[in-house]
Amino acid sequence: MMGERTVMQEALFYSFRIEDHVPDDHLLRAIDRFVDLTGIREHLKPFYSAMGRPSIDPKLMIRMLIVGYCMGIRSERRLCEEVHLDLAYRWFCRLDLDGAVLDHSTFSKNRHGRFRDSDLLRKLFETTVERCMTEGLVGAEGFAVDASLIRADVHRQRSVTGEEGLPPDVAGRAVAEYLDVLDDAAFGGSTPVTPKRINLTDPASRWTAATRGSAFYAYSTNYLIDLDHAVIVDIEATTAIRQAEVTAQRRMIERTQERFGLWPEKLVADTAYGSAPNLAWLVEDRGIESHIPVFDKSARCDDTFERSAFTFDHEDDSSTCPGGNRLRPSNRNFSTPRPRANADGFIRYRAREKDCGACGLKQRCTPKLAARKIMRSVHEGARDMARDIATSDAYLVSRRQRKKVEMLFAHLKRILKLDRLRLRGPNGAKHEFDLAAAAQNLRKLAKMRPVAGLAPA
Repeated sequence: MMGERTVMQEALFYSFRIEDHVPDDHLLRAIDRFVDLTGIREHLKPFYSAMGRPSIDPKLMIRMLIVGYCMGIRSERRLCEEVHLDLAYRWFCRLDLDGAVLDHSTFSKNRHGRFRDSDLLRKLFETTVERCMTEGLVGAEGFAVDASLIRADVHRQRSVTGEEGLPPDVAGRAVAEYLDVLDDAAFGGSTPVTPKRINLTDPASRWTAATRGSAFYAYSTNYLIDLDHAVIVDIEATTAIRQAEVTAQRRMIERTQERFGLWPEKLVADTAYGSAPNLAWLVEDRGIESHIPVFDKSARCDDTFERSAFTFDHEDDSSTCPGGNRLRPSNRNFSTPRPRANADGFIRYRAREKDCGACGLKQRCTPKLAARKIMRSVHEGARDMARDIATSDAYLVSRRQRKKVEMLFAHLKRILKLDRLRLRGPNGAKHEFDLAAAAQNLRKLAKMRPVAGLAPA
């Protein structure tokens, strides 16, 4: 027979536990085991007044931020609504059914105030790295480094040309932060070149056309990952140019060694990190094998002899061409000694015009110039070592492993929805990148170390 729904009657008492209604295989249940927020209140104590009404519990705000970044909820208003409605989110934030969720304006006020002034979010990221190390997910035998562009939260038309510079009346938190980092090698001091355009809302963001689409303002998020399980061991926010990315790579390696005692045997990267000074820094200063393509523009497309056809003699400090003639840094003595290397650290080795003119291979060597010349870096030893590594089987493995960092960037943008920033200024970019990296490490822990009795997803 057809049933009829019983009309709801108010019960006098309810026995309801949120714990019983969160599935055992829920992502947040797996992540919760690795969230350690001890010491947060003591860390933030200098940023709170000793007088006035009690503030919002910072642990609640941190847990809400973890929910937002792990679940791809980018809007603070929507995050507050989701925590209010979703039982799993309430359980993770330690809120019962009667627990009041923060208003989105209060949430934003505290996040952009005390959290921005402290390095709390950086500490949160570092705790995830320490937990990954404790769980045996970091081997430190090899690291990979790369950078990815993230759009800034600005309007592209609200800008001025680089020659004009910022107007004297422009103001704002992002502008003040930009002025503070003008000498920082990761931002304003990364290159002496004047940017093509400067945004008035967020001047630290960089106008870039590095992608196939139209140009846009962006920051770079730089990842240093361990190759064993693709754990992010360090992260750095920079302006969107190659020089800043190389600076970030050095900072991350140094910071990882000092903070965690991790000394990788090799570093895997793309050609953007293959400059001679950077290869020398890795090999000579840090003792790290560089599985990196050498940044070299000596290749020729006119069928003439390339640089590899010349043999260098270290003892004689000269190079021998295929015709048997010597190329030297100088073929005559100057009354005033001249510097051997130019400003970029390259030495020019020249042949004598007499030797090239009488050589039968001149048309295959230097048909347009009177004498052949080749460039050799003062760090050529590190470049040669990188070239030798590039011919090994281990290098082929490294090229495949480098895709792990690219997959993390794809996960960051497609799953965590961080393809555009919501905070402005260098500090805003740092905080968003730190939180996103912490979320990715927590999700990695949940996947690699699942809840006992449950199969990994």
